[in-house]
Amino acid sequence: MPAEAVVDLDAIAGNAAVLRERLGTAQLMAVVKADGYGHGAVPAARAALAGGASWLGVAHVHEALALRRAGITAPVLAWLLTPGLDLAAAVAADVDLSVAAPWALAEVVAAARATGRTASIHLELDTGMSRGGASPQRWADLLDAVAGHVAEGSVRVRGTWAHFASADAPGDPSVDAQLDVFAAAVATARARGVDPGLLHHANSPAALLVPRARLDLARCGIALYGLSPAPAAAPAARLGLVPAMTLTARLAHVRPVPAGVGVSYGLTHVVPRATTLGLVPVGYGDGLPRHASTVPGPAAAVLVGGRRRPVLGRVCMDQVVVDLGGDEPAPGAPVVLFGAGQAAGRPEEPTAQDWAEAAGTIAYEVVTRIGPRVPRRWTGAAA
Repeated sequence: MPAEAVVDLDAIAGNAAVLRERLGTAQLMAVVKADGYGHGAVPAARAALAGGASWLGVAHVHEALALRRAGITAPVLAWLLTPGLDLAAAVAADVDLSVAAPWALAEVVAAARATGRTASIHLELDTGMSRGGASPQRWADLLDAVAGHVAEGSVRVRGTWAHFASADAPGDPSVDAQLDVFAAAVATARARGVDPGLLHHANSPAALLVPRARLDLARCGIALYGLSPAPAAAPAARLGLVPAMTLTARLAHVRPVPAGVGVSYGLTHVVPRATTLGLVPVGYGDGLPRHASTVPGPAAAVLVGGRRRPVLGRVCMDQVVVDLGGDEPAPGAPVVLFGAGQAAGRPEEPTAQDWAEAAGTIAYEVVTRIGPRVPRRWTGAAA
């Protein structure tokens, strides 16, 4: 294949171990939604469990069921429900479900009755992000409804949770404000006779940077894959994290060009001096961000022959052009688009964070969007 994403499962297991140690007494939920942030949900889940995670988290029910079909028996939480899902299959497979509204509770209860089982639920509260979760104004009503179904045995509360808006900005006052709202809501639950179960509010940045937020359980996604959730404040290497994905390719074409030649669509870049261009057969159709295009100067870079080579011009659907600086490696020479970089002792190697900065986005998006046209290969003891 012209390109390949190599996923180091030992790095994922090692990152899970780093997170687990940082959490102290709190448990680690390894978030493997979106196909394990592009790394492969099932192998990533197994590696994370081997590294010390005790829970798995996904967004959608079908993601949780895929883990169960693969034989994974660890506790799994699916938190993004929409009306009309087949929740009976989830309840039968012992998948925990998040409840944030009366309609969701009603559908979980119906699934529990249909299967003759007690459904495990986590109550989601909106503590200030204004995204998912029950509002504080409706929290008491939700608790009263839940209490009735707990009494009849159709549901049990395994956890209570919320999500941070700005934990990746160290010192942001919203973090403490959200934790205060959460603490008040937990007190309300207990006062109304509902055991809140495991308390979890922390995502990767909160787990790493906000000790107060760790509570009983922390949901870690991006850090599990070795990328810093707050790169400006704490790069991955400083946190002891190793990026797990290396995106590789091979040069498809090499040719010298004179000064003044325009490159790629729109000729947005003109080479100022004679150089050599290399064609890398990976583009936005494979998941590279088109916003990393050179307009008008070099932005993203790849590694060829031990040196960083800047991307020139616009990222195309299937390919990018790089400046080889007069070198003439043979067609088929290996290319690293991004890898572990400094965290693995390879400072010249570009990282997903480098591509994110070139594109004005976050590393989460860079690794997650690498598409199915790029085959994955898993390495390490857990492969």
